[in-house]
Amino acid sequence: MSSKAKFLILLVIAAVVLSACAAPAAPTTPAPTTAPVATQGPTPVAVIPPDKLAQKGHLLICSDIPYPPQEFFDENGNPTGIDIDLGTEIAHRLGLQVQFVNSVFDTIIAAVNSGKCDIIMSAMNITDTRKKQVSMIPYFIAGQALVVVKGNPNNINGPLDICGQQVAAESGTTNSDWLSGTNDYAGAGLPADCAKAGKAAPQVVVTQKDSDALQQLQANKVVAYATDSPVAGYYTAQHPDQFQVAGQVIQPIPEGIVVPCGADDCTNAPLSTVGVAVQTAFQSMVADGTYMTILKKWGQEEAAIK
Repeated sequence: MSSKAKFLILLVIAAVVLSACAAPAAPTTPAPTTAPVATQGPTPVAVIPPDKLAQKGHLLICSDIPYPPQEFFDENGNPTGIDIDLGTEIAHRLGLQVQFVNSVFDTIIAAVNSGKCDIIMSAMNITDTRKKQVSMIPYFIAGQALVVVKGNPNNINGPLDICGQQVAAESGTTNSDWLSGTNDYAGAGLPADCAKAGKAAPQVVVTQKDSDALQQLQANKVVAYATDSPVAGYYTAQHPDQFQVAGQVIQPIPEGIVVPCGADDCTNAPLSTVGVAVQTAFQSMVADGTYMTILKKWGQEEAAIK
């Protein structure tokens, strides 16, 4: 190697050593580049104006928990169930965060009409009495059923077998109205059927929560507990050694997503802005199969609105 080459190598080494010892250079501004695009969720299928919501950016859903499999708490205390899944998806399709408000069923319509929540998803049957107070969007079909203790010691095989006997049901429900002959069952319901058979009307033990009615049966304070058929099926499947369903499912009727109507009588009132948006979101779920996927997850595809 020539002396000139050796000299050049020594200069390079010296430059490297000096650069390693020098203070870091001040950062330079990079050349302009295209700004990254923020990740966004799907475009909402409908939009609810913020002033129409109980809480900005949220869809507050009143639900009477527990009422499995439609709404109940999981082992971590989080709401879960059919209505919870459907309500969460509706909120998502409206570009909103979901929040569930645990409510008492007997006052749940008053809660939505007073603005404590935006909608109700709580296994609420569509009845003429309710349609006067709120708008109801059909989304599920359920009947009523009688649950008895395992072995059926009182030989309850149908509605007429509970005539004159104590039966538990949650206050404000279709089950309670049918047993008592009140509201849409005024002058009818089971008391009328019992009278035709020459029997006394059932003695209805009304409870604040559906789970309290089940406890009345569990404590042998009543001969049967009346509830919706999916709930009866859930409890008997979860506790086959304790409970069983007596007889057949009674009077299957649609349940509705409830929204305020803003009128004194909602019977023929058009859907509100909130109602139209919620209906649009629900219909999109039906159209793309998400609705049926959720029902199948809970084994309730037969309850789908046709």
